[in-house]
Amino acid sequence: MFAKVKHLSLNLVVYGMGDVAVSIAGFCLLPLFTRILSESDYGVIYLLLTVELVAKVVFRWGVDASFMRLYYDCHDDRSRRRLASTIFLFLLAVNGAILALALGATPFIARRLFDEGGHGRLVALVLVNTFVGGFFFIPFHVLRMERKSLQFSALTFSRAVSTLVLRVLLVAVARLGVLGFILPDIIVTSVFAVVLARWFAGMVRPTFSMEVLRQALRFGLPRVPHGVAQQVMGPGTDAALLRALLPPVPDPKPKIGVYGMGMTFGLILKFFLSAFEYAWAPFYFETMKEADAKVTFSRITTYGVAALVFMTAGLSAIAFDLLRLVLRGFAQAAPVVPWIAIGVTFQGVYLLTSIGLNITKRTRYYPIATGITAAVNVGCNIVLIPRYGILGPAYSNVISYATLAAISMYFSQRCYPISYEWNRLARVVLAGVIAYGLATWPLPALMHSLVGVLVRATIVAVAFPGCLALTGFFRNRELARLRQLVRAITSARPRRKPAEAEEPEETPQ
Repeated sequence: MFAKVKHLSLNLVVYGMGDVAVSIAGFCLLPLFTRILSESDYGVIYLLLTVELVAKVVFRWGVDASFMRLYYDCHDDRSRRRLASTIFLFLLAVNGAILALALGATPFIARRLFDEGGHGRLVALVLVNTFVGGFFFIPFHVLRMERKSLQFSALTFSRAVSTLVLRVLLVAVARLGVLGFILPDIIVTSVFAVVLARWFAGMVRPTFSMEVLRQALRFGLPRVPHGVAQQVMGPGTDAALLRALLPPVPDPKPKIGVYGMGMTFGLILKFFLSAFEYAWAPFYFETMKEADAKVTFSRITTYGVAALVFMTAGLSAIAFDLLRLVLRGFAQAAPVVPWIAIGVTFQGVYLLTSIGLNITKRTRYYPIATGITAAVNVGCNIVLIPRYGILGPAYSNVISYATLAAISMYFSQRCYPISYEWNRLARVVLAGVIAYGLATWPLPALMHSLVGVLVRATIVAVAFPGCLALTGFFRNRELARLRQLVRAITSARPRRKPAEAEEPEETPQ
């Protein structure tokens, strides 16, 4: 099993390196953007993000997940091209019609979101960008499934860097305001449509199979309400909920902007989670037929939760000092950060423990789980936002993702039972709570924010593994394997070693 974990970890590093580098650059530029864009401007940006997230789910019809799952059932290149072509032509026809209708409705959408029709052009740009980008999953999924992680990361990295550079030019130099923040996405998506044309040319043909479409929709359609419900309960639509539930006077857009900045910092963990998700789906589809697959999935769940809890404790501990250091004007967003980070952790638990639904093709349970969770989210926001303001959706975020993880795992266990290491997972949570508590112990009031970040981060980095060691979390064989894994990851070009005989795994607790 260690060889599998090593392979997954190496792919995770490759997928994540680009995101981490771009994220660091993006955070370094936040002080520049916040000097030019007001809190109200950020409120508009986060409301436009809501439009993008909902449109993205609708435009894909769930067939992005179908494509990856059915790809593994194809036995030759001809059947793979038939699958890609059928899905491409379906999306082109159906989404083209939806886009035309949506563009006609942009003045109405703008008035509902912003109480004015002046942002209709921005809404239209977001819709067109989402439509074009909605086809990119086909070549990107193929790169992931063919284990071409370096090419995948190079493309996503260059896309993110290009967008960031253009934003600097259009916001800071050309002073185009919110338009300068949105327009780079349109430009880069257009360029990438040309760059990816050669991948589409190799996969898409003038061929269409109704049977393939039926299979794709049978797998994917249940994920459409699932995806919409996920957006309803996720932080991406919190801006719309705040817009609807906060008092209209004074203007709520500055508060939405403050919340959005706290959400941005809390979602730092999503960079790790997104990189993991890129590597995770192909990994479990490849592993699912092996005899020890469930033991492998159980052990990786333990490691994945440990990584998420560790990062959540660290980010939560440094949130106030970090915001005060980077964005003094948004320091009031600090209380939002830990709750968003905890929500990301529960989302990670959901990704790790709901795989049985995809493996067994029981995707009909997804909309049930997310439908219940979305109702919980809306109910919590209705109760909490009027009372707690911008902390209301942050609290609701945690409750929602915890509910989603619990319900999805219940359904997954019915379809594909896995024995998880509950004792070790409990030790991970305990270590995270203790590390966070120690790191948030009051420091001298005059301490500089940078020093506060370094001191608190160091405390978490030492206390978390220390608590795990004291509670007996680590096993001798795993420590030895972990050292090998660290050496493999930190090596610039890992050398192939002769295959080692795998030692029998211990039964998960």
